[in-house]
Amino acid sequence: MQDHASEKDFLAAYNIHDYEVPLTSVDMAIFKLREQQLEVLLVKRSQHPAKDTWALPGGFIDLQKDNVLEDTAHRKLVEKTGVKSPYLEQVATFGGKQRDPRGWSVTVVYFALVAHEEIDVDPKGAKEETHWVPVTEALRDYRLAFDHNEILRLCRERLTSKVQYTALPIHLLPEEFTLTELQKVFEVILGNEVEKKSFRRRILDADILEESGAMRTGSNRPAKLYRLKRGVENHFFPRTIEGPRS
Repeated sequence: MQDHASEKDFLAAYNIHDYEVPLTSVDMAIFKLREQQLEVLLVKRSQHPAKDTWALPGGFIDLQKDNVLEDTAHRKLVEKTGVKSPYLEQVATFGGKQRDPRGWSVTVVYFALVAHEEIDVDPKGAKEETHWVPVTEALRDYRLAFDHNEILRLCRERLTSKVQYTALPIHLLPEEFTLTELQKVFEVILGNEVEKKSFRRRILDADILEESGAMRTGSNRPAKLYRLKRGVENHFFPRTIEGPRS
């Protein structure tokens, strides 16, 4: 190996392609809530490998456009849903020689939470067929491309775990919501009921919501509408959430 007088000279002569590099991508489990079901976005691959197979959305890092990994995740999310600023969380990294027939590959996995009302059903740049599928159905009935079943299962487990001690479900709701609607989202993700009084005390004591000044009217008595306070992306509760009291 040639010696260089300075780091500047070394970098000027350095060629990344002197070494083999893996295929590097970002894959995402994009979740939304619709009709009391947690759904995930799937795309049908339009090219080989695994052409015409359903998969999680994602893509390769663009070295010109993406400065950090989250840039790739946000870019692909806008392409698939039209949503520009959802809740994104990095979950894990998958890598290996066998996961992609094109060669040694690494993918960084994120999950995203989006409100159903914010999604553009025909976002600009979408080149593949997309389909929202209940998560339980996707895991049970779909044989996804590559290792995406395993990735989806891990993302679902991470979300369920974090809902027990964080306020993440708020990001699945529109900007304004009732406390009852928020409680229902928690229950859908957890798969069981939560104790109403304890839940409301837990949320209001955390001081992460503010009243919007509007009311939800309908067949029941009017209910106050709340929204997330500005600057609060997530909140960690000191205790896990309680189930119904017997």
